[in-house]
Amino acid sequence: MKICTNCGNPIAEKYCPNCGQSAQIKRIDGHYIIHEIEHVLHLEKGILFTFRELMIRPGKNVREFISGSRSRLVKPIIFIIVTSLLYSLANHFFHVEDGYMNIGEDKRGTTTAIFEWIQKHYGYGNIMMGVFIALWLKFFFKKYDYNFFEILILLCFVMGMGMLVLALFATIEGVTKLPVMQIASVIIMFYVPWAIGQFFDKSKAASYFKAFAAYVLGMLSFAGLIILTGTLIDKVI
Repeated sequence: MKICTNCGNPIAEKYCPNCGQSAQIKRIDGHYIIHEIEHVLHLEKGILFTFRELMIRPGKNVREFISGSRSRLVKPIIFIIVTSLLYSLANHFFHVEDGYMNIGEDKRGTTTAIFEWIQKHYGYGNIMMGVFIALWLKFFFKKYDYNFFEILILLCFVMGMGMLVLALFATIEGVTKLPVMQIASVIIMFYVPWAIGQFFDKSKAASYFKAFAAYVLGMLSFAGLIILTGTLIDKVI
């Protein structure tokens, strides 16, 4: 009888009855690392499937995820962090933002430092901005029976797709030198309200207008709070 290397419990079967660890521990190698990456990113459950479904049926799929069918899509928090990381990597290699965001040394301050931190941590920045957008969505769609956290999950999926679009167009611009990032911004401004409207009620035009308003107001509220916080800190200092 073997002894579990994790908890020290005797093992008579293929798995430890106490902690569930396998009796046969495989050596760490390249295959092990790849499997761990797949597990973290949830690739075995279909990240390409997630991309496709969020492109063509975002509302239906996110509603099903919230209602309990959670084995088909990539986990939302991981999804937005991974897609944000893809864009950060594209920007790191191709420096596409340098032509659009250039703050002089004489304008630097706490507000600039906060925006620069967000620029380097898009995953966390998107989640924080999503909080503000979710609050506006909760206000505009208050008659629907979705709580704040369920709306935040919706935004993780939708904004994650937005970051994927940015990553794709950043790569295209970096390779071809064509200024296509503005096209990506336009696509996102159409996609996000469309996806949110699909989630709440795709049959009503008002859903898309309210979704657009909540998206814009959420971004402005987030930016406004950053500017206010940075200005107050600078005044105190």
